[in-house]
Amino acid sequence: MGEHGKYRALVGRLGLSALFGATLWAAPLAAQSTECRLALLLALDVSSSVDDREYTLQKDGLAAALADPDVRRAILDGAGTVALSIYEWSGRRQSEVIQDWVILADDAAIDAVVARLLATPRTQTRFPTAMGYALGYGAALLDRAPDCLRQVIDVSGDGVTNDGFGPDLAYRHFPFEDITVNGLAVLGADPEVDTYYRDIVRHGPGAFVEFADGYAGFRNAMTRKLFRETNDLVIGTPSGHPPEAPADRAGDAGKS
Repeated sequence: MGEHGKYRALVGRLGLSALFGATLWAAPLAAQSTECRLALLLALDVSSSVDDREYTLQKDGLAAALADPDVRRAILDGAGTVALSIYEWSGRRQSEVIQDWVILADDAAIDAVVARLLATPRTQTRFPTAMGYALGYGAALLDRAPDCLRQVIDVSGDGVTNDGFGPDLAYRHFPFEDITVNGLAVLGADPEVDTYYRDIVRHGPGAFVEFADGYAGFRNAMTRKLFRETNDLVIGTPSGHPPEAPADRAGDAGKS
């Protein structure tokens, strides 16, 4: 059957919920908006390569990016609402939702997400980097998202897949036809992470990659990334690139 056929058969036999765990469907779906322009799903790396200090920088950086005034304006002043969900990922079956789908209709909704994010403890610490499984989990989450014009997974991490199948197989065997996957590659831990995110992770129409110079640079990179995504800035060159690298390594738009 081959590796590709094996995963296709597994998905067909068990279905997404069986493969990735019944807890995926446990939380109630937030009220849907008929004018939603973007369903944005944030995926945070909590694999064993991320220590406690780096995890704090990552989580606090995301909270600060969501609270950034320019990002708030981009979310709230656009033509239509933004729906948001957040999950943490690491091993094959260690993806967990920390914020179920919510419509960011006002400042209070954003504040509630920031507070929940900061109050939620880390879900995993000791599992490897199974990005293909994490992306499959994300596709299933987007399948029950509010009805929005665009669907985007925003996946961040500091390494490449070292367990299970990779993003390429996830894109072939899970429903990614209308999903864009943008990346935030954290530089420093793995010398291959920049090319991996640009060449393997980035997927779909208008996809791009943002780069953080270590976890200390996560906040600024995530702020740039959220501003671009919520402004629908999907055409042209990206806002960031790896240090000491040519500008065209910053994640060209449009790869599928």
